[in-house]
Amino acid sequence: MRYREVGVLEHDRNRATPGVTLIVRLRGKGAYLVGMHGEVLHEWHFPLVPGNNVYLMENGNLLWSGEPEDKAAYNGETHSRFEGGDGPTLKGGRGGILREIDWEGNILWEHINFDQHHDCRRLANGNTLFLGWEIMPGEAAKRVLGGQSGTELNGMIYSDYLHEVTPAGDVVWEWHAHSDMALENYPMCARCQRNEFAHANACAPLPNGDVIISFRRLNMIAIIDRKTRKLRWEHRDDSWGHQHDCQMLDNGNIMLFANGIHGADMPYSRVIELDPNTKEAVWTYKGSPHYSFFSPHISGAQRLDSGNTLICEGQWGRVFEVTPDGDIVWEYVSPFFDPNPGSNGNTNMMFRAYRYAVESPQIRGRVSI
Repeated sequence: MRYREVGVLEHDRNRATPGVTLIVRLRGKGAYLVGMHGEVLHEWHFPLVPGNNVYLMENGNLLWSGEPEDKAAYNGETHSRFEGGDGPTLKGGRGGILREIDWEGNILWEHINFDQHHDCRRLANGNTLFLGWEIMPGEAAKRVLGGQSGTELNGMIYSDYLHEVTPAGDVVWEWHAHSDMALENYPMCARCQRNEFAHANACAPLPNGDVIISFRRLNMIAIIDRKTRKLRWEHRDDSWGHQHDCQMLDNGNIMLFANGIHGADMPYSRVIELDPNTKEAVWTYKGSPHYSFFSPHISGAQRLDSGNTLICEGQWGRVFEVTPDGDIVWEYVSPFFDPNPGSNGNTNMMFRAYRYAVESPQIRGRVSI
């Protein structure tokens, strides 16, 4: 695709939510805080491409994961916070090195687990929650339904787990899909490969300690009960087309990015807010026409304090803010391009984007707009 314009394309000063937006290059080694006019106000540079989610915590530091280029350079002797193992051969969303990074780029904390992928979150108690991959035990793999026959990875199926680790790297809580889910009740999309079951791509803690999780290959979001490790709430909708970025809003509803593939003849994406009690959509954003807004993978959304919603159309490096009525009041296309492995061109893709007020705990007035 040829990009005709980059930077800020729309800015309604009366209705847009003032702040700075975190832009992270998915195939590059940089992150930027961008002002409302598209100006770079602060930046970080990393030695590795990100393992997808990167965000600013309330202590003002970045929580970042990176995909190691040379795993042999990391071992238990030189890195104390190391869970070991070589990690899976799966690629989409792979991370492996978790770090807390301050404003100046200094590494304050590190934990290495080559199984880690997609999402990581700092918890209120100071521990860190993250997604990982593991090989399913043989008996569990036989119970997996759906997917394309014969597409296992060397006869194996990977599945997801969650680890909560202390600052010292000790695992204090864990959850495993192969043992904590009734696998027969969750057939995979018939068009997905069987090399991986479910493909979790988001995890986020809830105020009571439970965890909300998104399973892309099941077209399903769920809430894991922390005490029982069972799914206490779930909702599947194949029309979502392999969603991303589920999250509980302050009003108790759940918002997600419905990517929109493996379904409609003319694919398009949506951002959907659900009432978890009725499981009905109470708000939806679609493009006009519908196909004008479409990212087949990655992507996310953030409900802002103003009531507007910031949307990351990740495939195209596009971030835009909409009102509750769906009016676009701020629109930005990332000008940061990097080589895209497996293709002949460059990409400005991003996994998610986040808006922070200048006076927020994350920014603390360290930049001005």
